[in-house]
Amino acid sequence: MAVLDIPQRAPMLPVPTLIDTYAYGADVVRGVGARWTGQFGAWIRSDHALAQLVRFAAVGGLSNIGYLLLFLAFYGGGPQLANLAGSIVSTAVANELHRRLTFHAAGRVRWFTAQLEGGGLALAGLAITAGGLAILQNTVPGLGGFAQAGAVLAITAAVGTMRFLTLRLWVF
Repeated sequence: MAVLDIPQRAPMLPVPTLIDTYAYGADVVRGVGARWTGQFGAWIRSDHALAQLVRFAAVGGLSNIGYLLLFLAFYGGGPQLANLAGSIVSTAVANELHRRLTFHAAGRVRWFTAQLEGGGLALAGLAITAGGLAILQNTVPGLGGFAQAGAVLAITAAVGTMRFLTLRLWVF
């Protein structure tokens, strides 16, 4: 019975290794990240006004990049032609993206209606940007293409704010 007299050591608790700790921490971060991005994703796709404004700005930003590229591509024909070409193409694409993504109106508003009404708003914006370009050409005749494009984009940002409100409240 001498075996019973030997004191038993308490079982050792496993000490987590650095790899185990890292893996557990990564799982926690992944879980929180997935939960947060899932909530954000649901919100950004919602019809909440702020979510629509964020989507409107994203579409507008992409449209402005397209506009800028077209403006620079057609600048050899003069700034007014470049403005016209950039405006027509970027507006048609933006109207469709706003109809489908920004305002989720593809089922309510037909393509032609969106282009007609959104295009009418764009014509008002085109008139404002063309007027701004004319003023720039007369007051600062040596201004280059990048500076003129930047000025048009600044004017377009102001017009875009009014356009968002009009599209949200009237068109879509």
